[in-house]
Amino acid sequence: MAKTYEDRGAGGAGGTGPGASPRARNLWVDQPTGRRRMPDPVRVSAVRAVLIVAVTLTDATIAFFLTVTGSWLALPLSLGAIAGTVVATWGVLDVLITRQAWNQRHGVLSEPSSTARGRRRERRRARAEARSAPPLPPRIPVRGEATGIWPPPTGTGRG
Repeated sequence: MAKTYEDRGAGGAGGTGPGASPRARNLWVDQPTGRRRMPDPVRVSAVRAVLIVAVTLTDATIAFFLTVTGSWLALPLSLGAIAGTVVATWGVLDVLITRQAWNQRHGVLSEPSSTARGRRRERRRARAEARSAPPLPPRIPVRGEATGIWPPPTGTGRG
């Protein structure tokens, strides 16, 4: 049975043209990423830090070129670059502190590896078996073994 034009899609090969069938393959396919999106407060502080660092680097570059040319603007821009370096350091530390505070407040999602999961399962099984086993009778101490009295009695009858 011959396929119609709609069954084959536009052009017969890819099926992504204007007359393509609904079953045609999409051009845009979302791939799942390995990392999740940063929390909003962390992302805001990261954007702020990047902008501060960019302005500071631009200021430092302009100050360098003005110093090379001997301009009077070199001193104010150099002082601005020094102040910008301090502020940029604060911005980067702000990102780290905000991220740590977020993790402490909202918890870190940990996914144990299959090895850890298996060991935890074995420990649970061993604890369940120990609980279900009948209790052992009290042990009779052998001669010369401490019986839990400390210090040992002084009058042992020897001597």
